[in-house]
Amino acid sequence: MPRITRVYTRTGDDGTTGLGGGQRVPKDSARIAAYGTVDELSSAIGVAIALGLDPRLAAALARIQNELFNVGSDLCILEEDKVAMPVPVVEERHVDALEGLMDELQAELTPLENFILPGGTPGAAQLHVARTVCRRAEREVIHLSRQEPVGPWVVRYLNRLSDALFVMARAENFKRGVPDVLWNSRA
Repeated sequence: MPRITRVYTRTGDDGTTGLGGGQRVPKDSARIAAYGTVDELSSAIGVAIALGLDPRLAAALARIQNELFNVGSDLCILEEDKVAMPVPVVEERHVDALEGLMDELQAELTPLENFILPGGTPGAAQLHVARTVCRRAEREVIHLSRQEPVGPWVVRYLNRLSDALFVMARAENFKRGVPDVLWNSRA
């Protein structure tokens, strides 16, 4: 467990930041954009939890926030450095857990018959915000993966998580007795 004695280091004042392996990269590099957006996603999930979600959803999301730290760890260490520097990474079991959660939640929900708009309860609306941040994180990681290798489960995890956040938003509305906001294609 890292011990942080001081938040500021001044080493980033030149527009660079350090990766987990010690390499210095520009703060606007694809790798930093990718794991910075994962960090933003965790914050968006934290807001949803703080809004007072259904306890089952809040517990699942607290686990997911920890998994997102694994994703960040996975992304801040170059693939070639992971042999000498093993770090927590996202794995197949994390993807499987998301699929299991979605299956359980969807069993309680009515089938979708229309597109839905973000809204309903404040918690559900925030989960939709998290879903869109997750999709952006996925795009950022895909962009990075076209330039250099990334962990084999990162894109799959983010893809599945965005789906899970959608289902959780619907579940939050359902558990609170608030209908999903349906898209009116004639608006």
